[in-house]
Amino acid sequence: MDVSVFNTLRQSLEQQIIGQHHLVNSMLIALLSDGHILVEGMPGLAKTTAVKSLATAIEGEFHRIQFTPDLLPADLVGTDIYQQETGEFTFRPGPLFHNVLLADEINRAPPKVQSALLEAMAERQITVGQTTYRLPNLFMVLATQNPVEHEGTYTLPEAQLDRFLLYVKVSYPSRAEELAIIELHEQNAPTTRSTPAYHLSQADVFAARDAVMQVYIDPRLKEYIVDIVRASREPLAYDKDLHRWQRFGASPRASIALVHCARACAWLAGEKYVTPAHIQTVLPDILRHRLLLSFEAEADAISTDMFIERLLRVVGVP
Repeated sequence: MDVSVFNTLRQSLEQQIIGQHHLVNSMLIALLSDGHILVEGMPGLAKTTAVKSLATAIEGEFHRIQFTPDLLPADLVGTDIYQQETGEFTFRPGPLFHNVLLADEINRAPPKVQSALLEAMAERQITVGQTTYRLPNLFMVLATQNPVEHEGTYTLPEAQLDRFLLYVKVSYPSRAEELAIIELHEQNAPTTRSTPAYHLSQADVFAARDAVMQVYIDPRLKEYIVDIVRASREPLAYDKDLHRWQRFGASPRASIALVHCARACAWLAGEKYVTPAHIQTVLPDILRHRLLLSFEAEADAISTDMFIERLLRVVGVP
C-alpha cells in the first residue's frame, strides 16, 4: 500500500479544513490504527466539519447523531419491534450499525446513553436482550464535544473516555489561516464545501492498516513506551512533583495505543521504522484522557498536558 493515497486524502481534507493540521493528521492516525477519536474545542473551530469531511471521504455508510438530553440508548443500538402480522419481534438496527458514526456534542447526552457506546467501541458488537449482533469490519466513532458549556451537559465517565484511542484538542487558527477561511467561504457555495474532494475505499483502508503493521519498532522503543506508561502510574521513582500531582495513571491500553499510533505516525511520514519522535508526537493525545490528577495538581494550576510534558522530560529516551 502506497502512502501517497493517504497523503492525497490529507491534502484534500486540509483544503477544506484550514488551520487544523494536527486534527487532520490525528484523524488519519485513528483511522489507520482502527480506533475512535474524541475532538474537543471551542465553538466554530470546524470540529464537526472536519469529522464529517473525513467520514464522507471514506467508502461506507455514514451516520450523524446529534446528541441531546432526551436521547435514549435504543436510539443508538436499535430495538426489537413487534410485528403484529407475524406476532414476533424483529430487531431494527440503530445508527451504530453504520461504518462511520459522528457523535456530535456527545457530552449533551446523559450517562445511560453514553454507556450504550461502550460495548460497540470496545468489542465491535451490540447486545440487545439475549442476542449479540456484530458491527461492520470498518467501524469508527468520531465524537465532538464543547468544553465551555456546563448547562445541559454530562461529563464523559473515565471508562468511556478510555475507549477513545485519541483525545484531540483544537485551538484557534492563526491570522493568516483565518483570512484563508474567509476566502474559502466566499469562493465556495455550501453545497460545494460539503462534497468530499477525495474518496477512499474500504479496501484502501484495510491495505493501509496492514502496511502500518509492517513498520518496524525496536524492542527498546517498546520498553520506552512501557516506561512512560508505568511512570504515569508510579511517578515517585522519577519525580516527586509528578507523584504529588498524580492520582491515577494510564492503563495497558495506553501502551497498546502508543505502539499502534506511533507506527501509523511513522507510516504517514514515509518512514519504515518508529523513532522516539513519533512516540512523543502521539503521546499527548493518547494519555490526555487516561490520566487523573490530584487536588494538589489543581491547586498548583497543573493541567494534564503539563503533566505529560514533565513526564516526557523525566523518562529517559533510549
